[in-house]
Amino acid sequence: MRENSRIAISKSGLTPASPLRRLGRVHALTACGEAAFAIALADSLFLSISPDAARSKVLMFLAISLAPFAVIAPFIGPVIDRVPGGRRITVLMVNLLRCITVVLMVQRINSVALFPLAFISLVLSRTYAVSKTALVPTLVSSDQELVAANGSLGLLAGLLGLGAAVPAGLLQLVDSRLTLVMSAVMFGLAGFVSLQLPRHVATTPKTIDAAEITELHGSGVRHAALSMMLLRGIVGFLFFHVAFWLRDERAGTAWFALALGLSSLATMLANAISPMLRRWISERTMMTVSLTVISVTGVFAGVFGGISAGIILIAVCNGMGSIGRLAFESIIQREAPDANRARTFVKFETINQLVWVSSGLVAVVFTFSGAVGFAIVGVSSAMGLIYFLSADFADPKS
Repeated sequence: MRENSRIAISKSGLTPASPLRRLGRVHALTACGEAAFAIALADSLFLSISPDAARSKVLMFLAISLAPFAVIAPFIGPVIDRVPGGRRITVLMVNLLRCITVVLMVQRINSVALFPLAFISLVLSRTYAVSKTALVPTLVSSDQELVAANGSLGLLAGLLGLGAAVPAGLLQLVDSRLTLVMSAVMFGLAGFVSLQLPRHVATTPKTIDAAEITELHGSGVRHAALSMMLLRGIVGFLFFHVAFWLRDERAGTAWFALALGLSSLATMLANAISPMLRRWISERTMMTVSLTVISVTGVFAGVFGGISAGIILIAVCNGMGSIGRLAFESIIQREAPDANRARTFVKFETINQLVWVSSGLVAVVFTFSGAVGFAIVGVSSAMGLIYFLSADFADPKS
């Protein structure tokens, strides 16, 4: 029967979608669900309650989402990666569970139960991000395709997420429950489409070669990994710092929406141009430029302050962070050619997710002024730049 369907497809002149394109569909639907989810909960979790109450809610939100990644992920992740189709099953279950969770939230939008359900959804979101990172290397045939694939997925998610924000915002004007319904539908469709992902692919082998261990402990990899952690931490810190700072400034939700919109546009632009940049300049230069631009912009925003400077800084950090991520992936591929891509990227992505949440906790716990927070970003990025440039890369010409 399956063979007949393949013949029919061939005769019709159509070709089945590639595994990467199938993952792209899942990722696009998930991005739409995320956009609607964020808009629906903005008022309930953050904007409609007092600043002090918002801090306590967000603090609990981040702390609870941090625990599973810190405790469970290091043990469960490797097991899932060794099971054929393990990450496919994870993507399927995460999206279906998010669909169910959001449906439950529709019925409890004004209830205390909304918060634990939101916490569960955030943990599932982080789990999906790690699983997607593990899947991509198994769906491409070369390192060059891997960098291009990650850039394309990021661009696709940004475009469709931004597009989904328009109908989600209109639904929000009517009733936030309708926005949650839209989110649930998107996650449900993502779960259904994930059934088309390859079934019997184990993302990592059971053994780790000595060469892989040696390469991943090299100077270039260690310095690049810490720089990537810094970039991810800056994005997490700045997201919550700007959110609470704008509340304190009585700037209104429109300014925060503008900050998020410009950040999305910057990320999309970075994902679009990063593969081209990689053909023109080395990955080491890309990472250097990312850290330099963030450092200069952060110091500038810290000195002059102001709402406009803060919004520009968060957009710059998101864009440069995306360029830095693709540079980091290229550095790993060159400095550790014998390392298993899926296992390596899952390891670093899990750490980066923890760093994002931990940095967000810092911004929630400590009430820095706007200018001080911006200066922290600039100075920390400058220190990270100095550290990165001290790396001993395998190829001096890079």
